[in-house]
This record gives sequence, C-alpha cells and structure tokens, in this order.
Amino acid sequence: MAPEEKLDPIPDNFILQPPAFHPVVPYVTTIFGGLHAGKMVVLQGAVPRDARRFQVDFQCSCSLDPRPDIAVHFNPRFHTTRPHVICNTLHGGYWQMETRWPGLALQRGASFLLLFLFGNEEVKVSVNGQHFLHYRYRLPLSRVDTLGIFGDISVQAVGFLNISPFLLQSPELELPCSRTLPQGLWPGQVIIVRGLVLQEPKTFTLSLRDEAAHTQVMLRACFMDRTLAWVSPWGRKTLISAPFLFHPQRFFEVLLLCQEGELKLALNGQGLGATSLSQQSLERLRELQVRGNIQLYCIHC
Repeated sequence: MAPEEKLDPIPDNFILQPPAFHPVVPYVTTIFGGLHAGKMVVLQGAVPRDARRFQVDFQCSCSLDPRPDIAVHFNPRFHTTRPHVICNTLHGGYWQMETRWPGLALQRGASFLLLFLFGNEEVKVSVNGQHFLHYRYRLPLSRVDTLGIFGDISVQAVGFLNISPFLLQSPELELPCSRTLPQGLWPGQVIIVRGLVLQEPKTFTLSLRDEAAHTQVMLRACFMDRTLAWVSPWGRKTLISAPFLFHPQRFFEVLLLCQEGELKLALNGQGLGATSLSQQSLERLRELQVRGNIQLYCIHC
C-alpha cells in the first residue's frame, strides 16, 4: 500500500476506539459512538499504596459547568475501616440513593484489570477476571458519551470495545483454533479475532489455508523483535510499517476486511494497510487458523 493511499472506511459497528496508554489523571475522554448494550470498557492500572479513593464516571457530556449527569459512578474507597465500592447516579445536580458493595476486590499497592460490560438493563463489573458487582441503570445508557477517571489511581491503559470480546461465563478457545470457510472469502466479508496476549508472548499467527491445507497468506506478529508482517506461501515476509500494537496482558482485536483482490487489516481499530491476493485465491480459501501465545475468546467469520 502506497503511503498516500487511504483505506476505505470500515463499517462503524466493527471499529474499535483506539486505546489510551498511561493517561494523566484526572482523565476525561469522549466515548466514540457513545455506550450501547454489548460495549465494554477495559481499565488496566494500579492502586497506590496510600490511596484513599478513586472514581470512574460514565458521564452524559464533558461539560464542567453545569456539572453533567453521571449515569454510572464507580467509586472504590480504601481509607475506611471496611474498604468498599459505592455506585450511584447523578441527575440534575443531585446524587440518587447510593448502592454499596463491601469486600472490595481491589487492594492498595496492587495492579488490577477492571472490565465494565454494558447490558440492556445494567452494567456488570469484574475485577481481575472475577465478577464483582452489577448496577442497574437509572438514566438511559444512550445518553452516555464521556468517560471520566479521577482520584488516587495509576492508569496504564484504557480500552474501548464495541462488542464484548468474550462471554464472561464461557471458557477460552483452545489453540491452535480453526474455523472453516465453506465458500471462501468474498468482497465485503469481515473476519474478527479477539483475545488477550499472554504475559511472556513469543508469536501470534493468523493463517488462511486452501482446500489442500496450504497456507496462502499469514499474518505473523513476533514479540521478540516487535514486528508485524504478512508471510507469503513461499515464506517471504512483508513487514507492516506501523507501531507494534500487541502488548502483554492486554486485549486485542484483529479485523480483516476482504475486498476485490486484497485483504485489508485493522488492529485495535487502526487501519494497517492491505495485502494483495487474487480473487480466485480468496475464493479458494477454506480455513482460518489461529496460533500463538494468546488467550483466544472470539473468532467471527
């Protein structure tokens, strides 16, 4: 792909908002497309040893004055004799009846992974992979368009997923994992792979194979030299000139969009160009195979 060539727009319902790394707190950002059922917000960070409290607010605008409504206020408190979490809603400048959850799963001096999974009637929150609480909406979820993070917290990454990358009750998929492509690939078809990179990864590959089980094209991520490349059937590598967007213990989403004679790639919502493949070769593809040092949660094709 030439530097001046632009990718065609990918449908909005597949786009993943680019993650934010090491944002400065207080941190306020727009949620692209707002919130809707099925959307997930991932927050990775650490609690300082002297932390008193922090809050994660899902707001209805980013105004400072008047103060915006807050649909979901998530507020861990560490300075009390019994640490706990308060959830509440701010409407018209007034706090509603607060809901308290004891047995705080977050600890001072420890890192964490918070997942906010938004459903039709409530948000579910998990801490380090374990369900912690659920909170019913008191304002329409469709009004939420801003995320605010405040207080005693060190944030490593904030991620926005348009579709939940996995069902919390479902086990991860075993690797290597294959999916059949009964009719090959055709223009407009989309392949989505979602997962979590392991602690000490080495490689990740996504291969497309024909009826004879020959790999026609492979996407290969090498963590040792932090390179991403297309690999041809003859082993020739074509490096993808872009920042390396795979990181240990972070979620990822790979999207392949098939168009006439090519496959376009997006990783975590960022377009990374395309690789050429004849339409005849695309139609002959029969299998998608995923391997590597990841936890795999979803394949859609």
